[in-house]
Amino acid sequence: MNNEIPKPQFHRRIFWDVDFDKIDYDQYARFVIERVFERGDVEDIRQCRRYYGDEKIREILTTAKWLSKQSIYLAAAILDNDLSDFQCYKLAQSNPQRWLY
Repeated sequence: MNNEIPKPQFHRRIFWDVDFDKIDYDQYARFVIERVFERGDVEDIRQCRRYYGDEKIREILTTAKWLSKQSIYLAAAILDNDLSDFQCYKLAQSNPQRWLY
């Protein structure tokens, strides 16, 4: 993203299914940001915000195809966005889950 800002130090457990040492944080920003908000802890999210900035994160998360309900609420609170700004929230509202009984 920015050459002056050092690469973020995320926990390896977030990226358990890929080669952690070969992640290109700039080329795969969408993947990294979505994964950090989905599986990261508070420090990982701080690192993500420091490296990418809130505008880039907002752009990516509001257009994400899928995020868990908890991640949507967290992102909305952190980025000071309305839930209706998130595409995945609107999609989930238009496709309600059936009740298991």
